[in-house]
Amino acid sequence: MTRAEELENRLRLLVNFGGAVSKETNLSKLLELIAEQVKTILSCDRCSVFILDRHTNELWSKVALGMQHTEIRVPFGKGIVGHVASTGQTLNITDAYQDQRFTHDIDRVTGYRTRTILAVPMKNVGGHIIGVFEAMNKAGSPFDVDDEGILQLISSLAASAIENAQLYESLSKSQLETIYRLAVTAEYRDQQDTAIHLRHISEYSAMIAQGMGIPEREVESIRYASPLHDIGKVGISDAILLKPGRLTAEEFEEMKKHTVYGAKILCNAESSLLQIACKIAGSHHEKFDGGGYPARLKGEQIPLYARIVSVADVFDALCMPRVYKPKWDATKAREYIREESGKSFDPAVVEAFESVYGEIVKLQAVTDGKSTIIPGITKEMNRHNI
Repeated sequence: MTRAEELENRLRLLVNFGGAVSKETNLSKLLELIAEQVKTILSCDRCSVFILDRHTNELWSKVALGMQHTEIRVPFGKGIVGHVASTGQTLNITDAYQDQRFTHDIDRVTGYRTRTILAVPMKNVGGHIIGVFEAMNKAGSPFDVDDEGILQLISSLAASAIENAQLYESLSKSQLETIYRLAVTAEYRDQQDTAIHLRHISEYSAMIAQGMGIPEREVESIRYASPLHDIGKVGISDAILLKPGRLTAEEFEEMKKHTVYGAKILCNAESSLLQIACKIAGSHHEKFDGGGYPARLKGEQIPLYARIVSVADVFDALCMPRVYKPKWDATKAREYIREESGKSFDPAVVEAFESVYGEIVKLQAVTDGKSTIIPGITKEMNRHNI
């Protein structure tokens, strides 16, 4: 390839890079995408994107392409990336093992041999360091001045995308934490195993949705909206909600209203997640044959999200001890779900439930009350004493 062809190819890759990273809002996926793109553009073995964690004063990387260990943490000011972050200077190292700042630990663990390194600081529009790019082992030769310029350009393009993704993630966590607390408020009134139940409903629903081949974004929406299925219980009196025996016909009619109350609480929300939660809360007790409540919807009149949560909710309810019934064995509960296919439940949802049943049983064994439906939320809440 001639010099002109090489430059043209790199320019094309850079244009593609800018377009690709501007569309991704998931931080983990964005970092992986950036690392893959840099690896291609610079023709190197590996690329890691390190992000500065100002709470711990560390640089972390969830992505180190070609390595089994997917998270690396480096103290600020230590090692190659720590030095680049603290000084704001680019480092182009032609022999890593001759540089005193290079640590051999990762190579020893992975069996990899680092030869050349190009590390560039990543700065936001305010000029503050937010991370470091580290590329390793360029094919055929050390990194040159052109490589330095390209990685610096990539760094400036990536910085704004990364900060946008971090902001999006922070807002999402705030929304999910609010949803989780609302769900706990409703569930805590009538059962003590709140966290476990909410996690089960969330994860079972997501597994079933995946089993149906639903797009991942919708799967995530079901995962996070499903715990609000019983939010309407806040409108049911304790005399009914906490009654240890069987409800009278009148009391059961009142209990049914929790679906209506839930839909009213969540309706007209601007959030797409709460709009999904509204459908689930209002329709998760509808039956496929039209014999459910509150609107006696039938078949596909029932929102798909609610049809999925209905199976997850009934299975978990049967497998949990309650004041009005003993705990069912998972096999017995599974058989009930099968028997109700086409009656209480959508056959397609039951089929998906069957396909992921093994995974559901594994999760059912998790009884840690500190578990949460939202990955990372509990950890974040504990860290900030929320």
